[in-house]
Amino acid sequence: MSSPSPMGPNPPHMRTIKRCAVVGGGIIGVAVARELATKLDGVQVTVYEKEDRLGAHQTGHNSGVVHAGLYYEPGGLKARLCRRGVELLQEFCAMKNLPYEACGKLVIAQTPEESKRLDSIFARATANGVPGARMLRGDQIREVEPNAVGLSALHSPETAIVDYKAVTEALADDVRAMGGAIRLGQEVTKLEQQASGVMVHTKDGREHYDLVVACAGLQSDRLAEATGEPATPRIVPFFGQYYLLGQEARHQVKGLIYPVPDPRHPFLGVHLTKRIDGEMMLGPNAFISFGRESYAWNEVNFPDVLNYALFPGFWNFARQNVPSAVREFRTVVSKKKFIREAMRFVPSLEGASILPGTRGVRAQAMNGDGSLVDDFVIARRRDTVLVRNAPSPGATSSMAIAEYIVEQALQG
Repeated sequence: MSSPSPMGPNPPHMRTIKRCAVVGGGIIGVAVARELATKLDGVQVTVYEKEDRLGAHQTGHNSGVVHAGLYYEPGGLKARLCRRGVELLQEFCAMKNLPYEACGKLVIAQTPEESKRLDSIFARATANGVPGARMLRGDQIREVEPNAVGLSALHSPETAIVDYKAVTEALADDVRAMGGAIRLGQEVTKLEQQASGVMVHTKDGREHYDLVVACAGLQSDRLAEATGEPATPRIVPFFGQYYLLGQEARHQVKGLIYPVPDPRHPFLGVHLTKRIDGEMMLGPNAFISFGRESYAWNEVNFPDVLNYALFPGFWNFARQNVPSAVREFRTVVSKKKFIREAMRFVPSLEGASILPGTRGVRAQAMNGDGSLVDDFVIARRRDTVLVRNAPSPGATSSMAIAEYIVEQALQG
């Protein structure tokens, strides 16, 4: 796959496209719509969003972190689009006067084994060109985070925080300013390839477009299957609960503090994240959700539960990850366990009050053998592009993903 790069309007090798549709009003979908409207003169772009507002799901329930590209395989799509995405996002926030705070991040090792893994992450960060990344000895950690402890740490001073919901609204303003339409409350049920172009079906009717890009997030596999694509990778929903540190303890952490990823566990574990409004979050944990869009315990979507309960890949995943499930379940049922996880890095948080924060649902793409799909997956079906998987750093990379998708689609 070629690296994403800016393109001028309507290069001579591009096919003629006059009407485009984007399915999904999250940050990636709206960024794609803006990119299409920017690249093509005279194009009519329409965004379909089934909710009554933009960014209603993953975009509006995430941590707000702008990832710097520490962990990703050098040269891979994630690494390239993350680094490019940071540049584009930073420029956009400056242009729109949106808050963007480079509060910095520490990844802290607590054991010699974690220190070895952290050395490998530092090598990746260096290869990916993460600005200012450096290794710290245990006694140097307090120079960055006075209340944090550990054996060693990786410091990424440029890791930042934003409000992705506000970014999405600003992207949408640009789409509208360029003549695009954003249709809220319009659920797309099927995309049907024609001899030329695609018919977009909703419950209210159907319309023809020259090009359609589907960024359906938590519903991406269902829309892909309804369009004739394979059912896998399957989306299996995992919820993540955040808590907020009480006012009396908020000042004890200045930026972001993360654990070293453990290859035995599919999810990262509890970490501390500063939010753009100044709140300090603990979390998230990760546990199977009772619905793809269920943000409370009493919200059970039985078709969603059946969807993964009847999926052999889910049970393969479950068998392979019993210790992880136990670890995560403890943080689900016990706030004390939750804060004890954070106290491994900041012992002075003992006794701190915590309040329930936001809860998100992760669209985790899973293969039939139970393995998790880690990289971005973007499938092409003639005049349709389907974003099948856009995990973290999806929001960070959103404008670069849009650039990449549009470049590929317009050359096809």
